[in-house]
Amino acid sequence: MQEQRAWRADGFVGLLVVLALIVGGAWFLKRGIPLSPSSIVTGVFLIAVGLVLSLGLFVVQPNNAVVLVFFGKYVGSVREPGFYLSIPFTVRKTVTLRVRNFNSAKLKVNDQQGNPIEIAGVIVFRVVDSAKALFEVDNHEQFVEIQSEAAIRHIASLYPYDLFEAEGFTLRGNTEEIAAELKKDLQQRLAVAGVEVMDARLTHLAYAPEIAAAMLQRQQASAILAARQKIVEGAVGMVQMAIRQLEAQGIVELDDERKANMVNNLMVAIVSERGAQPVLNAGTLY
Repeated sequence: MQEQRAWRADGFVGLLVVLALIVGGAWFLKRGIPLSPSSIVTGVFLIAVGLVLSLGLFVVQPNNAVVLVFFGKYVGSVREPGFYLSIPFTVRKTVTLRVRNFNSAKLKVNDQQGNPIEIAGVIVFRVVDSAKALFEVDNHEQFVEIQSEAAIRHIASLYPYDLFEAEGFTLRGNTEEIAAELKKDLQQRLAVAGVEVMDARLTHLAYAPEIAAAMLQRQQASAILAARQKIVEGAVGMVQMAIRQLEAQGIVELDDERKANMVNNLMVAIVSERGAQPVLNAGTLY
């Protein structure tokens, strides 16, 4: 089933024809009663034709498509807004072509690593083939809703929520790539219904409540560890610079034991989270 252009004529011309037939038929009836049976038959015939043609008049609203079905056979669709005359006795069904949104509910699924997560998305779509939307699926709007949730579940199961220090695609870190993958998957699912997916995005992503606290602690621990590593790297560089400057300027000569003691003191002062308390040594290390 594929959309095709239906035959139609200008509705205002069709309306004039209908009125002309009815008025002409009434004139023949008036003329033929009671002495001219042929005029009566002609009048009745013209009125009947006019009434039949009037059944083919219809209006198409902007951003809608009217699908015409003639005794169970699809004869075409009319997309252009306006007033038209088409085949009489056709069943006319309207399919909206407007851009619409579908916001999915929060779905609880397992990511690639088996962690329970909550996920939701928004789908922007429109009908591009009115025949498929009406005849290929039972209800194209409900079809979009069900397939959208199925696609979101499928995408969530293909990628982990987060990899922390490891590299790779994640639901949290690669939002653009995940959105493109979701749109591609959805388009394949909804093509049968004549629907075009214009955009697909995740609107909610979080760990399930039962593991959210544990995962938050893990994220905090990873952040603290990364910060500590950065601090230590900076502290080592500062200690090296201090020792080089002291030796280059000849302020003091340091043997290995004094260097070790200075490194220890500087590292404690730089790395410590609290202010260092200086201790004055009035004696000697030896």
